[in-house]
Amino acid sequence: MKITLLLFVLLFSGTIALAQTRDVSGTVSDKSDGSPIAGANIIVKGSTSGTTTDANGRFTLSVPVNSNRLIVSFVGFLTQEVDITSMTNITITLEASASELEEVVVSVGRGSQRTITDTPLPIDNFTATDLRTTGQITFDKALQYRVPSFNTVNTPVNDATSLFDPYELRNLGPSRTLILINGKRKNLTSLVYTQTSPGRGETGADLTAIPTDAIKRVEILRDGASAQYGSDAIAGVMNIILKDNYDGTTVTLNTGSTLNYGGQAYSLNYNSGASLPNNGFINSHISFSHQDAAIREDKIDAASDIRDLTDGSANAINGVNNFLARFPDGLNKNGTPENTSAKFLLNGALPVGENSEIYANAAYVYRKTLSNANYRQPYWRIDQGLLHTRIPGAPDYTGDDYTGGPNGAAVQAAFAADKAAGLYEGYLGYQPSFDGDLSDYNGTIGLRSQNLGGWKQDMSLTVGGNKMLFTVNNTVNRALVKNSPVSFKPGGFAFNHLVGNIDFSRPISDKFFIAIGSEFRSENYEIIAGDTASYSSEGANSFPGFQERNAIKANRFNIGAYLDLNWDITERFLIGGTVRTENYSDFGAANVYKLTSRYKIGDMVTLRTSVSSGFRAPTLHQQYLSLSQASFSGGDIVITGLANNFSREAQLLQVPKLKAEKSNNFTFGVGYNPNSNFSLTADYYSIRIKDRVIYSNEVSATVAGVDVSNISFFINAAETKTSGVDVVASVRNLTVGSNKLGFNLAGNYTISNELIGGWEGVKSTPILEANNQDLFNQTQESLMTTSRPKYKVIVGADLTAGKFYFNLNNTIFGPTTFNNADLDDNLFIEFKTKVLTDLGFTYNASPKASFSLTAQNILNVMPEYVMKAHNPTGAAILADEAQKQEQVSYITFNGRYPVLTYDGAHFSQMGTTFLFQFTYKF
Repeated sequence: MKITLLLFVLLFSGTIALAQTRDVSGTVSDKSDGSPIAGANIIVKGSTSGTTTDANGRFTLSVPVNSNRLIVSFVGFLTQEVDITSMTNITITLEASASELEEVVVSVGRGSQRTITDTPLPIDNFTATDLRTTGQITFDKALQYRVPSFNTVNTPVNDATSLFDPYELRNLGPSRTLILINGKRKNLTSLVYTQTSPGRGETGADLTAIPTDAIKRVEILRDGASAQYGSDAIAGVMNIILKDNYDGTTVTLNTGSTLNYGGQAYSLNYNSGASLPNNGFINSHISFSHQDAAIREDKIDAASDIRDLTDGSANAINGVNNFLARFPDGLNKNGTPENTSAKFLLNGALPVGENSEIYANAAYVYRKTLSNANYRQPYWRIDQGLLHTRIPGAPDYTGDDYTGGPNGAAVQAAFAADKAAGLYEGYLGYQPSFDGDLSDYNGTIGLRSQNLGGWKQDMSLTVGGNKMLFTVNNTVNRALVKNSPVSFKPGGFAFNHLVGNIDFSRPISDKFFIAIGSEFRSENYEIIAGDTASYSSEGANSFPGFQERNAIKANRFNIGAYLDLNWDITERFLIGGTVRTENYSDFGAANVYKLTSRYKIGDMVTLRTSVSSGFRAPTLHQQYLSLSQASFSGGDIVITGLANNFSREAQLLQVPKLKAEKSNNFTFGVGYNPNSNFSLTADYYSIRIKDRVIYSNEVSATVAGVDVSNISFFINAAETKTSGVDVVASVRNLTVGSNKLGFNLAGNYTISNELIGGWEGVKSTPILEANNQDLFNQTQESLMTTSRPKYKVIVGADLTAGKFYFNLNNTIFGPTTFNNADLDDNLFIEFKTKVLTDLGFTYNASPKASFSLTAQNILNVMPEYVMKAHNPTGAAILADEAQKQEQVSYITFNGRYPVLTYDGAHFSQMGTTFLFQFTYKF
């Protein structure tokens, strides 16, 4: 309570004496060419007093005599704080934000501090404005339309996955990109993604937990960085820099919706803080948001449902046709889930003494989602006692014999006959729903010191955690017949970590730099059992609970140390190297290295390269997850088992304990920067991963008289090779009359992303080989290697015209291919290349108020696939229209998911979306 009161006082107390004022005049101009900036905002720091510049860039402002700092800002330029002590007339120059970013000292990576144009590493840098102008509400979806090698998309089927959309950098899954908050490791989510969609078997940090309005900038290191940071940094590192000053209180209101499918969204964001003594600060952020479910109404194919979900009798055929004539979509809800969240964040620093500061940040997120399983039409599922209405006088078929009893078949037949005769006209089936409750938190406290005998020191302690609890409503456990509840608590997951870091660095000379450091990390993972009814026998229909025997608490710890050296041999030639050793309590040691170099040719061209080894420790989730999961195949519910690597089933099948993945990375790049208004970089990368952890097929075998049936598990069994090219170019500050125009291009092209030896080459165990059991298949290979775009290019332009700012972005999503689970093995599908166009504008009405409107996918482009053949057998199927349509029904669940199919696509199926934003600065 004392801490809460103290923060309240720091953030909201204080008064400003306004009795005496003085007039301050001046001009604001563009640093690059001296042209005046009209409409720039001038605000007295810590107050609501402000004005804007006129057409000639001039302003006059009454300033309290005890106020000596102005905040000057304008869209497309870096905000500047100006000291006006004893001044009445000033000249202010602003630098274009994109140009300024090239001179920002990057935080990601170890070693001496360098700017983006000076670093030997490929690094992207995005401002809060870059993210905000995408018009996306969540941080992960904003990155989708700013970073070509970053991909994420909502999946067509939502249950626990509605709380976590897998993302990928360079097509390597979420678990191979390390996420940092202010340079410190962010905790993983507690969920392992188990759907047959991109990201299968993976986990990662929850990017949606990070409020976009609290971010100052995002740095993305597109290179392996295990030597610098340890596990998970095979594809790269994303460092999220929080706002680190206080220049007033800002309130932002957002609202938006899809054009055709609902999904109304609302959010309120409040950013404030306080200035502390000696240039210290606290920045605080609170946001509340809600998004309704966006629902597509896609037509179900009656003939396919008759084939897959009925016995083909006349009564059954009539039942299907009558129901779908009344409800063509079968009442199915295909789309994005309902989502409500609250986010709280603090970031601050306080200097102590002359050379040290205490810093801290903390965040807490609560999110609740409501999603839906496939609708159980009356001809598909007739579960006793659940939501069906009998006409008065009709027989009651809810006794113990309804399912499984000695007279079960006769009772069900009688029920079907009575229903066909109209005695159950009120029965419409039912829709199981899934509620997810998520809590995610992280916090860091640390001490930075300068000049400790020439050394810089940074000591910190970081904590973080994620917990998910689930509720399943409006369904039954069919095995419990009339005793079944209709609401279940199937359990959940929890994960937390504690990380301690200590880093030292210093220049040995003006050309040689050294950094050393160590990290300790403790991790805990928990499976939380559900109530008995949720997992007894078949379990809750649509989402069985986690059994008590699978509930577990697991822990591990590791300690690591690194040494980093950088040598500027000349002003143009740099070499560097890093070595790291780590020891884990569960699988042992890992030793990795990295070598980097940069060479400048004149003042305009830079060559850079790196070679490194890396590793990824198997997560506790992958080692200990054990559960039963319901999935669909041709409309049937299939209960499958996932055995962890310590289970009796794994021992019988000779599945070894998990060990670390190992990687080898190589990059080579060139940068061309002739002036502050033009830049071009191109980087080639190659990443080879051995002992890659996979989530296996379901396998069966008989061992020593014991039948092990339909069991899957995690195993180090794959080797992959990924290579590609990243290109980034921008042209800034082109003058069009009194306006400023800029262009940008960013692209990623995947040269190869292959599973060495194909799915047949995945390593198995002797027992499974003897039983002719395949660990992997075509479906899983395509999810791992081709389910993200072959290439993605973002081409944009922005125009600053007085108080108006316009931006246009075109995102080109290249082709993706899937070998869907229910598709004939001789066929595959390819999603076509598509271009999504986003248009946005911002109007700065005053120094305090601004409005913006963004239309995403303004041309309402949808994913579109074509079915293709692997061989002549597949070609014969495609030549027969009836067989082709049968295959379409298999991958779309008879038309329920016609756009994404059951496995997913490369971008959203929701079409045009609008977002309106109003910002007011106090």
